Amino acid sequence: MMVCVLAVAAAVGVVALAAILFRKLDRGADDRDPGGPSAGHAGAMLSALFLLVFAIAIIVPWTTADAARQNTYAEGEAAVQTYWASTALPAPAAAEIQSRLRDYVGFVVDEEWPIMAQGELSPEGGALLNGLRAHVTSLKVTGDDAHDAKNAVLDGLADLSATRQQRAADAKATPPAGVLALSIVTGIVVILFPFMAGARPRGMALVPLVTMAALLGLGTYQAWDISHVFSGGLAVKPEALRAAAQEIQRIPQIPVTPEMSEKSGKRPTTEIPQTPRAALTPQGR
Repeated sequence: MMVCVLAVAAAVGVVALAAILFRKLDRGADDRDPGGPSAGHAGAMLSALFLLVFAIAIIVPWTTADAARQNTYAEGEAAVQTYWASTALPAPAAAEIQSRLRDYVGFVVDEEWPIMAQGELSPEGGALLNGLRAHVTSLKVTGDDAHDAKNAVLDGLADLSATRQQRAADAKATPPAGVLALSIVTGIVVILFPFMAGARPRGMALVPLVTMAALLGLGTYQAWDISHVFSGGLAVKPEALRAAAQEIQRIPQIPVTPEMSEKSGKRPTTEIPQTPRAALTPQGR
């Protein structure tokens, strides 16, 4: 902050020093014209500065939201691939893993997504995923096929965890500090510049000035509105996870026994109905 203040003071000091020196050396001519070279140069530079800051305030959130949206599709794909891998495990273990994975996807869509508008993820979602990874890690399986299936599930859960961590980073992402404030300040200066330069617009001359001010205000609001990835005009929605839940419906699912349901302690989340194995054909998958 101190460096910023010193930079501003130094820039203002250069202008003041140049004005004093050129007056003492009797160089140049007085410029009091609102449309003169001094006002024209300052106006052009102020407009360029505003456009630069405003572009940053728009482009950074836009690209961040686009990257976050792509990550949600990677997260959904990781959930689907993990579910597919679990079908190769022995029946009791596969049923438990599938049940927990459905619970996790439903929790993210129904309960965690609204929280992300505040810039954070639910600790409960992380606990659900970590509990599932710990459960798979502790499984005792025999046979090469079962070991390969277990490793595939663990790899899928690792990918799911990585995409979750990226989603947490996206939820906290904001434009560079001070960009929005600087865009507001420069916008106000651009609006008031004709008056600061000594002009007194009257009549129809006020129409373009008022129009510019209205559009600048609208643009600044839009820059603020899209500044967060999971809220506002560019908010990333959970379509990718919903699509993953629908895809899971088409994957062979091992029925969960009542004992398993009690043990897993299910909560009401996005319903992913179970489809009997016999109802699925290779074409239907």
